[in-house]
Amino acid sequence: MEPIPRTALILGVAGLLPFVWGAATALSPGLAGWGGRFMGPLFIGTYVSLTYGTVILSFMSGVLWGFATRATGPEAAVGYILSVAPALWAFFMVNGTPGDAAVNLFAGFVGLLMLDWHFWKMGTAPDWWLRLRVGLTAVVLACLAVPIAL
Repeated sequence: MEPIPRTALILGVAGLLPFVWGAATALSPGLAGWGGRFMGPLFIGTYVSLTYGTVILSFMSGVLWGFATRATGPEAAVGYILSVAPALWAFFMVNGTPGDAAVNLFAGFVGLLMLDWHFWKMGTAPDWWLRLRVGLTAVVLACLAVPIAL
């Protein structure tokens, strides 16, 4: 079993910081006040979680597109079609009330994990990919549970 490359792990964990920050500032008025004073209202609470989550789903579409390029024939065509799903989901579904948008974003990340599994199973994603994605997705879903619960 191939280990997760150190750089991929570090960048993946670093990419969780806006989700963790959003959940923390949604739960702590004091932290939200401090963050709002220094960074502004766009970088605290549910707003940062939803905005950043939308960006990440779109980014992950590009990653999946890259995996699709490793396939051939009908498998490649299906891969390309599936790869755009996270970005389209984010564009069309992450809207409405913050709670509804968070539910849809949560569902988008669950769907993304299924797509990660698909590309990993096809052999177009690296051997270590699913191990990385399961851990990262678990943290993202826990953080998105905060605006859903609020």
